[in-house]
Amino acid sequence: MVLGLILARAGVRTTVLEKHADFLRDFRGDTVHASTLTLLDELGLGERFADLPARWVEKLTVELDSGTYGVADLTRLPGPHRHIALVPQWDLLNVIADASSPESGYELIMEAAVTDLLWDGSRVMGVIYTRNGADHRLEADLVVGCDGRSSAVRERAGLSLRTFGVPMDVLWFRLPRLATDPAGIVGRISRSNLLIMIDRGDYYQIGFVIRKGSIATLHDQGIEAFRNRLRSIVPWLGDRLELLHSVDEIKLLNVVLSRLPRWYRDGLLCIGDAAHAMSPVGGVGINLAVQDAVAAGRILAEQLRDGEVPTRSLRRIQRRRWAPMVLTQTFQRVAHRIVVAARISDDDAAPRPTTAPLPLRLLQRIPALQAIPGYLVAIGLLPEHAPDFARAGHSAGARSRSWSGESPG
Repeated sequence: MVLGLILARAGVRTTVLEKHADFLRDFRGDTVHASTLTLLDELGLGERFADLPARWVEKLTVELDSGTYGVADLTRLPGPHRHIALVPQWDLLNVIADASSPESGYELIMEAAVTDLLWDGSRVMGVIYTRNGADHRLEADLVVGCDGRSSAVRERAGLSLRTFGVPMDVLWFRLPRLATDPAGIVGRISRSNLLIMIDRGDYYQIGFVIRKGSIATLHDQGIEAFRNRLRSIVPWLGDRLELLHSVDEIKLLNVVLSRLPRWYRDGLLCIGDAAHAMSPVGGVGINLAVQDAVAAGRILAEQLRDGEVPTRSLRRIQRRRWAPMVLTQTFQRVAHRIVVAARISDDDAAPRPTTAPLPLRLLQRIPALQAIPGYLVAIGLLPEHAPDFARAGHSAGARSRSWSGESPG
């Protein structure tokens, strides 16, 4: 959606295919990070976003048996946005769609599921998609696979995927939130349990980390055993746990960490989760995907306007985004080994007490250090900025003079 908006503002004929009928789905990643908020300002969407029902997070904390500790202080960030926004992702997508629709040459087609690619020899020249029970062909100078970690575009293009072992899956569920409860994003760590509680206003969205592939244990033990386990970890949830009536109310996120050694082939580019599926650790997947899109839009706009995209330009996008992606995944893999793997089990007994490790104690002793994890999470290693032609205040007339002509996008 972000890439579609940027290219449309460059005067490129752009079609976005969305397989669902609307955006109203239960996303697990509804965090909009500081660098993305700055990008929305640059695109002229900041005021529209500010009207959404967002929750603002300025500090990230973790609860141990020995107390509550600050992990990241976003108020110390540079720039205008010293926070993370928690907002329903469908609202954000609608804001972007509404901003894109007036652009000449832009089209968003809903209920359009890509099923195959069109080829001209070894070059991708478009897609086949299904809509209303019929197959449709869409030719394009460039196909961009933004269709997630189970990307059909990637699979049809024959791009090989490198996967990394992960020790965990995540169970997601909701429980009501009271005004007296902690606000923002709260992590809870014990010796054998790990969960995150995301403040959505009147409810918590809770992610409970389990050992990889152990979902059958939850079903075997039943919902009462799971409620008892939660009581031992977060006693203050109290009677609200009785609202979990069945294991079927709990959704499983199969955690994947992977990346493409090569994101492209002639006529095709993958970005976001299609190119590099991220772990939930840090909640940075959306941020990295948006940065990919901005870099791609800036590098490709003029070439797409001229109707020719050399493969070296696709390689340039991957090279620019490679280092921040690999470093972030490396951090996540280290966190999997050091933090996650040692604290997940199928044991429903009461967790053993935990105390703060030295790095966490150091963050409390020198609070200014909390700006470092805050920066890595909220801004990232290589934040991208909107190109001039896509920014607010750059009029449609100025864009048409700068990007005269039109071609398939």
